[in-house]
Amino acid sequence: MSTKMATTQWSQVLAARDGSDTEARAALEGICQTYWQPLYAYIRHQGADPDEARDLTQGFFAEFLDKDLLADVDPSKGRFRAFLLASLRHFLSHQREQARTLKRGGATRTLSLDTDMAEQRYTGEASDGRTPEEIFDRRWAMTVLDRAMDRLSQEPTLAADPNQFELLRPYLTSAEPQAPYKQVAHSLGVSEGALRTAIHRLRKRFGHCLRAEIEQLVSEPAAVDGELRHLLEVMKPPSGSGR
Repeated sequence: MSTKMATTQWSQVLAARDGSDTEARAALEGICQTYWQPLYAYIRHQGADPDEARDLTQGFFAEFLDKDLLADVDPSKGRFRAFLLASLRHFLSHQREQARTLKRGGATRTLSLDTDMAEQRYTGEASDGRTPEEIFDRRWAMTVLDRAMDRLSQEPTLAADPNQFELLRPYLTSAEPQAPYKQVAHSLGVSEGALRTAIHRLRKRFGHCLRAEIEQLVSEPAAVDGELRHLLEVMKPPSGSGR
């Protein structure tokens, strides 16, 4: 891999900060649309009710997209995940009341947020006794894993047979018991040995997709392994949860 990384979330943020390129702004909006749920969950765990959390999330991104939070961006200081969380903390320290005006029509909504789905996910995660930062990191990790899974599903060989991918998908990330290999092999019309080989190869490809997603979120290739370890660690159930 080249030491110079391809276009990343960091480079898109810098493009949005340094110019009025409409494509860069669109890319930045895409980042926000992808990663809003970790921020929403963090705000909820700070004590905001669902409506307030939605309005604060909208308010944060309204300011973020207006570049007010981008002036001091320095990718060399860390991960995109940490940058967004630090930006949100700064916003919350002085903008809570102003963000409430979104509900009353005092600001323009920037994103379409499915807060019903986000609330369902948050409720389950909050019951684990996690801190706001831990909930943010877990939701971030799940978002990255979902994006890696989507990337994998779009590979030509898998996109051509979505039914096969859906049958094999649970074996890639879930710690829960899966359908017996023999049962799935029968459904696919292959031997159990062939199925195990296919899953092994698919896991390797999923690992490549996951690294590709993480590369979008760090400032240099050397940081990928550390971020990957962190994301896998926060996906573990908290100690004493019995899960």
